[in-house]
Amino acid sequence: MSTENLNILTLDVGGTNLVFSKVENGVLDNNTFTLPAESESLEAFIKKLFSGFEALLNKSENKPDAISFSFPGPADYRQGIIGDLENLPFFRGGVPLKKILENRFKIPVFINNDGDLFTLGEAMHGFLPEINIDAPKVYKNLLGVTLGTGFGGGIVFNGQLFTGDNSAAAEINRMSSLTDKNMSVEEVLSRRGIRFLYAQHAGLDFEKVPEPADIYRIGLGETEGDKEAARSAWKMFGEVLGDALANAVTLTDSCVVIGGGLSGAYPLFLQTAVNHMNGLLKKNDGTTVQRMEVFAYNRENDDCRKDFLTDESRAIPVLFSNETVTYRETKKIAVGISKLGTSKAVALGAYDFAKTELK
Repeated sequence: MSTENLNILTLDVGGTNLVFSKVENGVLDNNTFTLPAESESLEAFIKKLFSGFEALLNKSENKPDAISFSFPGPADYRQGIIGDLENLPFFRGGVPLKKILENRFKIPVFINNDGDLFTLGEAMHGFLPEINIDAPKVYKNLLGVTLGTGFGGGIVFNGQLFTGDNSAAAEINRMSSLTDKNMSVEEVLSRRGIRFLYAQHAGLDFEKVPEPADIYRIGLGETEGDKEAARSAWKMFGEVLGDALANAVTLTDSCVVIGGGLSGAYPLFLQTAVNHMNGLLKKNDGTTVQRMEVFAYNRENDDCRKDFLTDESRAIPVLFSNETVTYRETKKIAVGISKLGTSKAVALGAYDFAKTELK
């Protein structure tokens, strides 16, 4: 099968809505079909998936080559088997969703998690291509994280999605939190997490805490509330994020792109996160060592962006010859916010994943 011009049906599974769309020849169609996510049973939910994809089929002039979309885990994504889900409790004991949809539509079906597809979309169409326009070297690897209802992640290595041996690579939410090593980092880096931090700093009951967007506006002084508490909450959020990213980047040696609903509040947490990534670790003899071997630059800060793009390479001599070689002493990575938008990046990532699988 030629994979140059593909018509891929895709789906964005949210807590409220199921948004069906298609990507044709690498272009996301803005005409979508939406159904409510809430369902009474597994059978009712599956029938909604049938209905949504059939609606796309009816509006499509060209026969689709595959269905490719993100779905919550835990799951065996390679086989398309969904495990026990918290937000969709009727998924229990393993549901072979891939096979169900392939039997219905008679085309290949590919399922992955949103963190993986978000990162692949940004690596191929968004963050990495934008960086590589001006960077003094070519960046091929990317760590993507999403901040929203939960804390998700994905890794792209040399243009290919890295999923691991058990479809469990980049499950960054399973890291422990800087605030409590016995707690999942997701308990801070999520919608409920920032609300809990604000409740702590403002001395409020959790039930009385506003939504994250309001906490952000309070921190900016645009909305009435405890501004100092809001800024302190986002600062702690940034420190916890920076700690998680530093641990991950130590393994991936990659740039980092951040998406999800909470990413829009980056003016109050991103620089703190980057500063934490560039911090120091203590040694037994009392000296310190840089937290990461690489140095992170905040791409949303103009001065940091300029420093990241500055070519600091120099020629060093090769002994016993007249030759020189180029040496970049500072190892740089960029950390920034999605420019595509999370939903679009996921859809484009789903397209690229299907393109790879169909070869």
